[in-house]
Amino acid sequence: MGKFTEFQLPLKSLPAGEHRYNYHLDKRFFDNMESADVRDADIDAALTVVHKSDVYDLTMHLTGTITVPCDRCLDDLGLPVDTTYHIMVKYGDAYRDDSDELLEIPESESTLNVAYMLYDTASLAIPMKHVHPMGKCNRQMSSVLRKHRAHSADDADAELENRLVDEMDSMDAVSEIPADPRWDALRGLGSGNTDTDGDSE
Repeated sequence: MGKFTEFQLPLKSLPAGEHRYNYHLDKRFFDNMESADVRDADIDAALTVVHKSDVYDLTMHLTGTITVPCDRCLDDLGLPVDTTYHIMVKYGDAYRDDSDELLEIPESESTLNVAYMLYDTASLAIPMKHVHPMGKCNRQMSSVLRKHRAHSADDADAELENRLVDEMDSMDAVSEIPADPRWDALRGLGSGNTDTDGDSE
């Protein structure tokens, strides 16, 4: 059994009408696709095929999460996936995929493997730049990368990013300093309680 046998769509034997298929794309699926960037995945793919006349109308809807390395700290970064892909398929004299809206396959093909369509759809849902929200990166790795990353003088975005990360680190460091116990007695002054000697009259 091949790696993608379960994704073979029996196109030629499909009767007219609507047909639904469900697939699950996990780490093994992306490993089989030899995708080095994807570390894990939990994606449900719903495929709807509408066969009418000599045309097959395919709609794929992918939802779930995909895990890739963060560009900044290299730790795992989970990204939401919610995307749809639509294409028309019909039989012709030869294989033709020069259109984004129509795929022609030769009459000799009785099945259509949709694994690569699903892979491409999931891959296109990953943003070009994938980084943790500010302050959520692995601080130790971010610091090492910052020290060894060379920037040009006009690389303002990178400099701003580094400055913001430094500020977040400083804020966290301040919040971790234990409070001076001598200030505890003064905390109630702003609460409206003016009775400091215990005499309420």
